[in-house]
Amino acid sequence: MQRLWLPSTSRPGFFHKSFIRRSNVVVSPFRHVEALSPPQLLKLYGQLSKSRLSLLMVLTAMTGVALSPLPATVPTLLSTAVGTALCSASANTLNQLQEIPFDAQMARTRMRPLVRRAITPAHAAGFAVATGIAGPLVLWTMLNPTTALLGAGNIALYAGVYTWMKRKSIYNTWVGSVVGAIPPLMGWTACGGQLLPSSTYPIHLFLPGFLSSTPVDLALIDNALAPLAFFMLLFSWQFPHFNGLSHLVRSSYAQAGYRMLAVLSPRKNALVALRHAALLIPICSVLIPLSGLTTWTFALTSLIPNAVYTHAAWQFWRIGGEKQARVMFRHSLWYLPVMMALMMVHKQGVDWAKWLGLSGEDDDDKRKLEVKL
Repeated sequence: MQRLWLPSTSRPGFFHKSFIRRSNVVVSPFRHVEALSPPQLLKLYGQLSKSRLSLLMVLTAMTGVALSPLPATVPTLLSTAVGTALCSASANTLNQLQEIPFDAQMARTRMRPLVRRAITPAHAAGFAVATGIAGPLVLWTMLNPTTALLGAGNIALYAGVYTWMKRKSIYNTWVGSVVGAIPPLMGWTACGGQLLPSSTYPIHLFLPGFLSSTPVDLALIDNALAPLAFFMLLFSWQFPHFNGLSHLVRSSYAQAGYRMLAVLSPRKNALVALRHAALLIPICSVLIPLSGLTTWTFALTSLIPNAVYTHAAWQFWRIGGEKQARVMFRHSLWYLPVMMALMMVHKQGVDWAKWLGLSGEDDDDKRKLEVKL
């Protein structure tokens, strides 16, 4: 551009005004960008899906399948994994679409794809709709309507209620914990298990031999207490996990206007974490064995990780510093995989020695041999 000075017509002497004479060069209002390659696109889809969080959802759903005494086939396992992953991808993408201006204000989220404009909102919305339809559809056609409704409901709960409540009420954390506790229920129902007791699906208590008047019938392990045990384990685990993380990034939450307990009442935030860490002890030592998911040996072996987890939460409540919050958060990362592994080791009705081929002939083979003799 060229700047020219001309005499002013309104003021005499040395008073002048300037004007800008634009050149004839045409400037485009759009910035030219290269088309995304398939690997770049997959990477962006993974970021929109929050791949680590989605992987955790898939693993907890698969645990529900693995711990079910009902038969599970390879198609059931694959359908549960794919359907859960698609539902999680949709929910997380819809969440990010609604929080673009708020994510831009926080250091931990300002590099998300939509914030840095690596992908357009229309493209992300299309991805969210596609996965949001495909996920429940896979669960419905390959498994059953109950599992599909749980998946669709989780999308609505996370992308709708939870996302809206984050700026309205501290109870958004409780809603978010419900979202995280639903995937193992999806794994449970994927095998044909029910969520509520009925006349044909009653509650059976698996008490130790000296308390039970009748022997345990392994065919009745799929009772109505198991979904409750799954739900409570995942629900309570999330409070020390999230409350520790939110304490570390509370300044960012405050800057973006999120109503988190760590921002409004750090002391109560620590107390809630301690309360649910302590609640995990009776959940693991009473409710889970009582439901028949595991043997009663799990009640003893689970005490060690629970003691470590609860001690970290107690230290966080007693001192309330960032160091204690970080320790509690790090403990939460190994706690859930360890607890799931212990549940698999102590699964009711599983003879690991026989499964690994370390024992002799099984009972059926012995009976066949006796009949032949």
